[in-house]
Amino acid sequence: MTTATLTHDTLAKALWPTRADAGPLSPVLRAVLLTVAGSLLLTLSAKIQVPMWPVPMTMQTFAVLVIGAALGWRLGAAAVLLYLAEGAFGLPVFANTPERGIGLAYMMGPTGGYLIGFLVSATVLGWLAERGWDRSVVGTLGGMTLGTALIFGCGYAYLSTLIGPEAAWSAGVLPFLVGAALKIALAAAVLPMAWTLVNRRGG
Repeated sequence: MTTATLTHDTLAKALWPTRADAGPLSPVLRAVLLTVAGSLLLTLSAKIQVPMWPVPMTMQTFAVLVIGAALGWRLGAAAVLLYLAEGAFGLPVFANTPERGIGLAYMMGPTGGYLIGFLVSATVLGWLAERGWDRSVVGTLGGMTLGTALIFGCGYAYLSTLIGPEAAWSAGVLPFLVGAALKIALAAAVLPMAWTLVNRRGG
């Protein structure tokens, strides 16, 4: 069985398919527009804070997971890389910027590991989505849980080098677990529902 037979369309491809007669520019333009849109969504999600206990919750990890699943691993990774490049060049795209710094100095701070986790998570979620994991609630739950664990794992590992393992767990993981669970549940509801609507439209 070849790799091609194992892959499925992503949401982005189902909603915006490429045409064989559109010429070479159309796929390139589509990829550029989707990548830019993904980076803009990440920026917007970083600026939205939802009141939550014990800490306010941004929607950024939710956006990372959905972008990866909706765009696939290549475009999902490209969107996150563009977002990170924008931040590295000093644009205030990250959470709490420019108040807490900008550019590489911010990226090397306490949140640096989580930013790397965004790239890893979007890539893995995109790969799983291309194999149909986002078509069902159970599959989406599994994928989103894994993607969230990758973000927290990268963030925790890096933060531990700065403040120690116990403090990193207390400050960088534990306060965010409730919000993470809610975002996983939201993604598990949204993505299969989106596929249901796409399939109805196609039928």
